[in-house]
Amino acid sequence: MLLVLALLFLTGCSVTSFSSSIATTTPNGGTEQMPVQLLKPDGSGPFPAVVIMHDCSGLGPRSSGAPDRWGKELLSQGYVLLIPDSFTTRGHAGGVCTDPSPSRNEVSPLRRVRDAYAALTYLQSLPYVDGTRVGLMGGSHGGATTLASMVAPESDNEPLARDKRGGFAAAVALYPGCAGRLGSWQALLQAGASETTVNYFGVYKPVAPLLILVGEADDWTPAEPCRKLTEAAQKAGYP
Repeated sequence: MLLVLALLFLTGCSVTSFSSSIATTTPNGGTEQMPVQLLKPDGSGPFPAVVIMHDCSGLGPRSSGAPDRWGKELLSQGYVLLIPDSFTTRGHAGGVCTDPSPSRNEVSPLRRVRDAYAALTYLQSLPYVDGTRVGLMGGSHGGATTLASMVAPESDNEPLARDKRGGFAAAVALYPGCAGRLGSWQALLQAGASETTVNYFGVYKPVAPLLILVGEADDWTPAEPCRKLTEAAQKAGYP
C-alpha cells in the first residue's frame, strides 16, 4: 500500500475513494441496496474501469484483502475501480469460505452475477467513466462469479441477456471454480469403483475476451477443469 501511494505521489496523481451503496436485483425481481467502494484517479476522464468481485472471505474483518490490493494496482494504471460487497447485507460479513450452512446459497456466484451487472450499470452512469471500456475481475468465489457473468446467454429470454451482450469489454478470472455448469459447458463428476472421474461436455462461450489465471497445484479450485474449459472454448473460436 505504501509503495502504491508513493508511486501515486511521485506521478502527481491523487485519488478519490468513497463508500456508498447501489441498487441490485434479487432473483424474484425485487431490489436491494448493496454496499460498494469506489476508487477514482484524479481528473475528469473519461477513464476505463474495472468491477472487482471479492473472494469467499468477503470484505469484512476476515477479508483476504485481495480486492484492495488489485484495486490500488489498477488505480495506479489509470482505472476507476468499483468493489461491490455481496456478503455483508446478506448475513455473511465474515465470508463463506468454510461456512457449510445452506444460507451460503444466498450469495452463490450465480446470485452475484446480478451484482456484477448492477455495478456495471452504475459505472456506466458516471460522467468520468468510459462506459464502453469496463472490465470485470475476481478471485476464487469472485472468479467463479466472473465466469458466470461472462457466459453468453442461451436465449434472449434469459435474465440479463441484454445486459450481457452490451456489457463488459473483457474479464479476468483468478483461480475460479470451472467445474459445474456454465451455459452449455458442463463438468460432471462420475464416481467409479476406485476413483472419481470428471467428464466434460459442451463449450464455454464468453461474451468478451476472458483471461483465466489458475495455479497448477491448487487443491481447492483445481486447474484441470479450467484447462479443459479453455481448450474447448478456444477450439470453438471464442476469445
